Amino acid sequence: MTKHHFSLLALGDSYTIGEAVPLHQSFPYQAIQLLRQKGLHFYAPEIIAQTGFTTFELAEQILHTKLNDQYDFVTLLIGVNNQYRGLPVKEYKQDVEFLLHKAIHFAAVKTERVLVLSIPDWGVTPFAQQLKKPNISKEIDAFNAHNAAIAKQYGVHYINITQHSRAIEGDSSFLAADGLHYSGKTYAYWAAEVADRIAAIIKQ
Repeated sequence: MTKHHFSLLALGDSYTIGEAVPLHQSFPYQAIQLLRQKGLHFYAPEIIAQTGFTTFELAEQILHTKLNDQYDFVTLLIGVNNQYRGLPVKEYKQDVEFLLHKAIHFAAVKTERVLVLSIPDWGVTPFAQQLKKPNISKEIDAFNAHNAAIAKQYGVHYINITQHSRAIEGDSSFLAADGLHYSGKTYAYWAAEVADRIAAIIKQ
């Protein structure tokens, strides 16, 4: 009997591809490694993400990419570039709902197999300090209030990584060399959260 291999589709932006670190240190790749260590069989993750992507650009990319009809698990982490570019929160709310519909569709309408991650707070990074931009954290909270509410509304998993991104303030080992994106050490934390949820779902 052949063993079942699970698939993971990861949708997002620079935080999903792991900008400034090797791809294997990104959170989707580290999550797959952790799941394999738990004895679960997973294909390499499929990633639809690009640095700088807003919700709208991610939606466009999904619509123009030939993907499988369905995946066992789907993660969605998007919105930092909407905040960075000063795009309206109202627009984000509509877009993220559209993206969540897509994610649920890719997960064969099994809402328990979709995981939304909150937007980390880049306001505490050295890069933000140089910009001297106030209110980043407040704005991130406003965007996250929407993705959390929509995740709850649709009954998907919600993983809060924002608190962790604030707790590591001042520790450069958690950041990539650019002082803005994260290091593999940070992604390892996110990956553990994702892998634990997925492993629990499979065991149910």
